[in-house]
Amino acid sequence: MDISTGTKTSYSGFAVDDIYVVDSEDKELASNEIPIDTKFSIVYQGIKNYTLKEGKAFPGLSLQVTDATGADILNEADLLASYTDGFSEADASVMRGSVTIGEPMVSGQTYHCKIRVFDKNSKAEIVSELDFKVK
Repeated sequence: MDISTGTKTSYSGFAVDDIYVVDSEDKELASNEIPIDTKFSIVYQGIKNYTLKEGKAFPGLSLQVTDATGADILNEADLLASYTDGFSEADASVMRGSVTIGEPMVSGQTYHCKIRVFDKNSKAEIVSELDFKVK
């Protein structure tokens, strides 16, 4: 768990060196309050143990943001679906899920973000969840 933002992460099948939350300037966030019209990213560095096919890794990245009622603001099943040729192990070792804070999000409201990095050739996954408040 990231103490400053409250981000909770679980993983199975993968090893990962570091997971952190940054703002639009790649500075680590000190809280879970994020200004409107900015963005934040959860960064996964040093992901290992992909099941390779012909020397390539095939990562997936899903991103979901919901409001307080559980309604989807954003729901992408796989942001990497168009990359059908795979990635080198080195390129796949760093993944980043980014969320832009803007309409229909509003100041003063809290939202839930869930980002999942997964291996399309195995059941390996990393799941991070963060409740953030728009300021």
